[in-house]
Amino acid sequence: MRERNTDLRVIRTKESIRDALVELIDEKGFEAITVKDITTRARINRGTFYTHYQDKFDLMTKCEEEIIFDISRMAKQNFPSVIAELETNSPTLAPFPLVVAIFEYLNENSGFMRAVLGPKGDLSFQTRLKDFMWKTMFGNSPDALLKEESLLVPGQYLASYIASAHIGVIQQWLDSGRKESPQEMARILSTITVNGPFFAAGLKK
Repeated sequence: MRERNTDLRVIRTKESIRDALVELIDEKGFEAITVKDITTRARINRGTFYTHYQDKFDLMTKCEEEIIFDISRMAKQNFPSVIAELETNSPTLAPFPLVVAIFEYLNENSGFMRAVLGPKGDLSFQTRLKDFMWKTMFGNSPDALLKEESLLVPGQYLASYIASAHIGVIQQWLDSGRKESPQEMARILSTITVNGPFFAAGLKK
């Protein structure tokens, strides 16, 4: 029982550190934040902070890695069903369960995602997200979701287009206050991704 209490304490401490980071990014931007700012806002001492993180950059990296790991896990579990649906049906307007799951996850982590993807956040995170999408979708590993030989255009351009478009749509949703539900956002993104922007604009039937 003691171990469980310790685990819960660690989880709560990390959550309060992350919440403090998000608030401070919104207020003054990541560059200007100090460890003292974070510990004061999270109401912890510096020793507790340094038990978990080396500095603010390590904190940011670990938070980002957690997000990327979670999305990667969802993609690997759900991507085969996306491929199966695309192969058996004509293009559909229904959202893919994978995209719904990702938007639900982004909704739960919206504070951090909005802060980190915003102009005062970590500009390198978008690059890392795109790199992650490239590796997950095409990379040279046997785990890659799509095979290079079946592509109609060079993989790096396709990955860059998909990643930039998806991140742009996510930023727009987070910045405008998440008025649409995760399900509706998944439908919007699935429609654009599967059928193309000209179809979504009503120009191509």
